[in-house]
Amino acid sequence: MFLPLAGLLVGVLAGLVLNVNVGFEFTRYSAVAILAALDSVLGAVRAELDGVYDNRIFISGFITNAIVAVILTFIGDRLSLDLYLVALINFGFRIFNNVALIRRHFV
Repeated sequence: MFLPLAGLLVGVLAGLVLNVNVGFEFTRYSAVAILAALDSVLGAVRAELDGVYDNRIFISGFITNAIVAVILTFIGDRLSLDLYLVALINFGFRIFNNVALIRRHFV
Protein backbone atom coordinates (compact mmCIF):
# COMPACT_ATOMS: atom_id res chain seq x y z
CA MET A 1 0.00 0.00 0.00
CA PHE A 2 2.90 2.34 0.65
CA LEU A 3 4.40 2.08 -2.85
CA PRO A 4 1.35 3.49 -4.69
CA LEU A 5 0.83 6.25 -2.13
CA ALA A 6 4.53 7.14 -2.16
CA GLY A 7 4.48 7.25 -5.96
CA LEU A 8 1.42 9.49 -5.92
CA LEU A 9 3.04 11.81 -3.40
CA VAL A 10 6.30 11.98 -5.38
CA GLY A 11 4.36 12.68 -8.57
CA VAL A 12 2.31 15.47 -7.00
CA LEU A 13 5.40 17.05 -5.44
CA ALA A 14 7.32 16.81 -8.72
CA GLY A 15 4.41 18.45 -10.52
CA LEU A 16 4.35 21.29 -8.02
CA VAL A 17 8.12 21.85 -8.00
CA LEU A 18 8.83 21.50 -11.71
CA ASN A 19 7.35 24.12 -13.98
CA VAL A 20 6.12 21.93 -16.81
CA ASN A 21 3.86 23.43 -19.44
CA VAL A 22 1.73 21.03 -21.44
CA GLY A 23 0.83 22.18 -24.93
CA PHE A 24 -2.80 22.45 -25.94
CA GLU A 25 -2.53 19.49 -28.32
CA PHE A 26 -1.44 17.24 -25.44
CA THR A 27 -4.00 18.26 -22.82
CA ARG A 28 -6.27 15.32 -23.60
CA TYR A 29 -3.37 12.90 -23.33
CA SER A 30 -2.21 14.30 -20.00
CA ALA A 31 -5.75 14.30 -18.57
CA VAL A 32 -6.27 10.67 -19.52
CA ALA A 33 -2.84 9.69 -18.19
CA ILE A 34 -3.45 11.43 -14.85
CA LEU A 35 -6.81 9.73 -14.41
CA ALA A 36 -5.32 6.35 -15.37
CA ALA A 37 -2.60 6.80 -12.75
CA LEU A 38 -5.06 7.91 -10.09
CA ASP A 39 -7.31 4.95 -10.88
CA SER A 40 -4.39 2.55 -10.50
CA VAL A 41 -3.26 4.07 -7.21
CA LEU A 42 -6.73 4.03 -5.68
CA GLY A 43 -7.24 0.48 -6.92
CA ALA A 44 -4.00 -0.52 -5.21
CA VAL A 45 -5.07 1.12 -1.95
CA ARG A 46 -8.39 -0.71 -2.09
CA ALA A 47 -6.63 -4.01 -2.85
CA GLU A 48 -4.30 -3.48 0.11
CA LEU A 49 -7.25 -2.82 2.40
CA ASP A 50 -8.90 -6.00 1.10
CA GLY A 51 -5.66 -7.92 1.70
CA VAL A 52 -5.10 -8.92 -1.93
CA TYR A 53 -2.50 -6.35 -3.06
CA ASP A 54 0.17 -7.61 -5.46
CA ASN A 55 2.94 -5.31 -6.63
CA ARG A 56 3.20 -6.96 -10.08
CA ILE A 57 -0.50 -6.46 -10.69
CA PHE A 58 -0.25 -2.81 -9.62
CA ILE A 59 2.72 -2.04 -11.90
CA SER A 60 1.31 -3.93 -14.88
CA GLY A 61 -2.14 -2.36 -14.42
CA PHE A 62 -0.63 1.11 -14.06
CA ILE A 63 1.32 0.79 -17.31
CA THR A 64 -1.41 -1.02 -19.23
CA ASN A 65 -4.13 1.47 -18.21
CA ALA A 66 -1.98 4.40 -19.27
CA ILE A 67 -1.00 2.84 -22.61
CA VAL A 68 -4.54 1.79 -23.54
CA ALA A 69 -5.94 5.20 -22.59
CA VAL A 70 -3.31 7.04 -24.64
CA ILE A 71 -3.83 4.74 -27.64
CA LEU A 72 -7.59 5.26 -27.43
CA THR A 73 -7.06 9.01 -27.31
CA PHE A 74 -4.63 8.86 -30.23
CA ILE A 75 -7.03 6.82 -32.38
CA GLY A 76 -9.83 9.24 -31.52
CA ASP A 77 -7.67 12.18 -32.58
CA ARG A 78 -6.89 10.52 -35.92
CA LEU A 79 -10.59 9.76 -36.52
CA SER A 80 -11.70 13.22 -35.32
CA LEU A 81 -13.75 11.59 -32.56
CA ASP A 82 -13.66 12.36 -28.86
CA LEU A 83 -12.77 8.82 -27.82
CA TYR A 84 -10.80 10.16 -24.88
CA LEU A 85 -14.17 10.80 -23.22
CA VAL A 86 -14.69 7.04 -23.06
CA ALA A 87 -11.50 6.68 -21.04
CA LEU A 88 -12.33 9.69 -18.85
CA ILE A 89 -15.81 8.37 -18.05
CA ASN A 90 -14.51 4.87 -17.34
CA PHE A 91 -11.66 6.03 -15.13
CA GLY A 92 -13.92 8.52 -13.39
CA PHE A 93 -16.43 5.77 -12.60
CA ARG A 94 -13.69 3.47 -11.32
CA ILE A 95 -12.14 6.22 -9.19
CA PHE A 96 -15.46 7.00 -7.51
CA ASN A 97 -16.10 3.29 -7.00
CA ASN A 98 -12.68 2.77 -5.40
CA VAL A 99 -13.10 5.82 -3.17
CA ALA A 100 -16.50 4.55 -2.05
CA LEU A 101 -15.07 1.12 -1.20
CA ILE A 102 -12.12 2.68 0.66
CA ARG A 103 -14.53 4.89 2.60
CA ARG A 104 -16.73 1.89 3.49
CA HIS A 105 -13.67 0.05 4.75
CA PHE A 106 -12.92 2.82 7.24
CA VAL A 107 -16.54 3.49 8.21
